[in-house]
Amino acid sequence: GEAIRVLVTGAAGQIAYSLLYSIAKGDVFGKDQPLILVLLDITPMMTVLEGVVMELQDCALPLLR
Repeated sequence: GEAIRVLVTGAAGQIAYSLLYSIAKGDVFGKDQPLILVLLDITPMMTVLEGVVMELQDCALPLLR
């Protein structure tokens, strides 16, 4: 199917951190729904957010585009 775009605000925070993996592995929108994660946070958190992005990329989850 076509990928849906999912925006997560405060994406470098602890709550979002635990939520992102569940979204990315298909627990939220279904195991067959590809998605594009759009991660948003304040400028001082960009370094942390880059680390979160790298961790998600390392997981090589098949639903992430």
